[in-house]
Amino acid sequence: MIYKEKPLNFNSKFDVVSCFINYDGKILLLHRQGHKPEGNTWGVPAGKVNKGEQTLKAIIREIQEEAGFKIPSSQIFYFEKIYVKYPKYDFIYHIFHTKLNQKQKVTINHDEHNNYKWVSPEKALNMPLIRNLRDCIILFYKL
Repeated sequence: MIYKEKPLNFNSKFDVVSCFINYDGKILLLHRQGHKPEGNTWGVPAGKVNKGEQTLKAIIREIQEEAGFKIPSSQIFYFEKIYVKYPKYDFIYHIFHTKLNQKQKVTINHDEHNNYKWVSPEKALNMPLIRNLRDCIILFYKL
């Protein structure tokens, strides 16, 4: 479950960053390898924040690691902090976004992903998405 306000008995184990990378009305989705947690689902570039790492630096690192290109910090914007409760743990989810002026060459990390697509947010809602991403797309794009 996701919450905009911190729920009772919330005990965050870590922070996660993600980014909606927009180009020409579409967002970049990465397909997770089957052996990864929540394998064979689609997600945006995302990952855990390292201890002592700023969230902006973390999302720049994650985009470069997972999609193979770098976005300057001045072009990435913070959207919202979401509180996420899973059955076994809680975490804080930081959502960023950016709009590309030109399509970037995507080079996926095959240890984590096996494919990528540029799709409209509406079309993404019909895909098998990583847990709670559907709710985040609806929240961000006001669908």
